[in-house]
Amino acid sequence: MTAHKPGDPTTLNRLYGRSQGRPLRKSQQELVDTLLPQISIPEKGPVTAEALFGQDAPLHFEIGFGGGEHLADRADMLPDHGFIGCEPFVNGVVSGLQHVRDKHLFNVRLHMGDALEVLSRVPDGALSFVYLLHPDPWPKARHAKRRMMNDGPVDMIADKLKPGGEFRFGTDHPVYLRHALMIMRRHTRQFDWLANNPRDFQQRPGGWCETRYEAKARQQGHEVWYFRWKRTEA
Repeated sequence: MTAHKPGDPTTLNRLYGRSQGRPLRKSQQELVDTLLPQISIPEKGPVTAEALFGQDAPLHFEIGFGGGEHLADRADMLPDHGFIGCEPFVNGVVSGLQHVRDKHLFNVRLHMGDALEVLSRVPDGALSFVYLLHPDPWPKARHAKRRMMNDGPVDMIADKLKPGGEFRFGTDHPVYLRHALMIMRRHTRQFDWLANNPRDFQQRPGGWCETRYEAKARQQGHEVWYFRWKRTEA
């Protein structure tokens, strides 16, 4: 596994921003109290398909799943694959739980909290896909170290992806776009950019559903960009 420098702010498992918005309704709190414990990631030990689902399966990992639309859509599309979703915002977790319940998704496990802590426990080379869609851009320069798209997290993502595995990133924020491309240019030995022309990152690829955050961005007149990188051979 790639060595990460102690104290490097891009590698610290630290969450920023609020963790809850609107108070939960009684039915929502019941989901948190009853369904979430049944499908939560264990607090300790390796995070593997066998440990989570009782069998070997291609494993997907979504960092900050928001309302859970993308995670649920992919899990419904690929029932023989295992899906891990991490989200620190409790209202987003409730939305994800509702998708799991309503779509009867038995191949999803959720974590309410820090994605990097869970990702660090995934064995190297175990993941087929990692998704980072519309993360908080932290647009001010002094907050750049808080962005998930930074050298430390990208190194970890590279470690956890199997050769040929895919890292998908989406954003509608031009500052984050420039920052992400700068970071990924430093990781060309680990990733190949799957784009031959601008259309490849200006149009949503197949199997990548529109989330409510993307829809809201479009309603506000924002352009949305879609990126796919393939993990190079070790």
